[in-house]
Amino acid sequence: MNILIVRVSSLGDVVHNMPMVSDIRRHYSGANIDWVVEEGYSGLVRMNPDVRRIIPIALRRWRKNLLSSAIRREITSFMQQLKLDTYDVVFDTQGLLKTSIVMRMARLAPGGQRVGLANATEGSGYEPLSRIFHTKSVQVGLHTHAVLRAREVAAAALNYNVGGAVDFNMRMPDIEPSQSPAWLQAEPYAVFFHGTARAEKRWPSSNWIEIARLLAGRGMTVLLPWGSESERLIAEQMASQMINARVLPKLSLMEAMLLARRAALVVGVDTGLTHIAAAFERPTIELYCDSPRWKTEGNWSSKIINLGDEGTPPAVSAVAQAIDMLLV
Repeated sequence: MNILIVRVSSLGDVVHNMPMVSDIRRHYSGANIDWVVEEGYSGLVRMNPDVRRIIPIALRRWRKNLLSSAIRREITSFMQQLKLDTYDVVFDTQGLLKTSIVMRMARLAPGGQRVGLANATEGSGYEPLSRIFHTKSVQVGLHTHAVLRAREVAAAALNYNVGGAVDFNMRMPDIEPSQSPAWLQAEPYAVFFHGTARAEKRWPSSNWIEIARLLAGRGMTVLLPWGSESERLIAEQMASQMINARVLPKLSLMEAMLLARRAALVVGVDTGLTHIAAAFERPTIELYCDSPRWKTEGNWSSKIINLGDEGTPPAVSAVAQAIDMLLV
């Protein structure tokens, strides 16, 4: 059986589709599973050994310069890669018109099916027009967690029931000590994933400073990554008021995943890197300030504590209590 997953973005959503792959492998051990994903996230999908072939797409970059001959050649190459195989099932778990068009471009084996979402979950960016390319549309509950939603779509198409542990099966490549980045310290450290594209999802800087003070009492260094110039400035401002913090250099996605994978503690807002830490089952505190917790909370491990909710950011005292529970 050949299976293609079309889930191109975002970072957190790509992570939350990984257990779907493990479910398929559990029920169809010989299946070939390929994945279409935005080029920037191909390294993330490559960490899953159950994905046979990654087909990078660059929609975000291509649409900026569609008239370029180089871009047209890249699109042609993508189409050729997409059509190398015929697929028994093509999944679009994103539910957008652009991803359903990619689904439609893939070649089906005789009797094959194109499977996607029949409806939106509350607050999702689902586009109903995407259904015109489906041969099967799967209904999901209005408040279905991102991980469960993808698992249910696969189960409905492949005739099994969702069950068993959530398994992200993400494996970081081994790194020789001599090849470790200079910023990666051997002593236990905490990571604050404080940055987010939407300002409303941020947790106040004063709260981060207070949590750093508590961790200083435990002798733990705090590492502050950033992804944009504004986030770097915020990190530097916070670090200037933390006796135990260090602002990191700009990291690649793989370096950021290594940072999360090695952390003794992760505290982060609702963002992709926080969800990666939770997928690795690191001691993680997820902070929800302006997004619904039910959508993405880490609910598969006792090492993950979810605090706050849409419109009700968590208090410093709640985070302090969570730290006491995780760092026993």
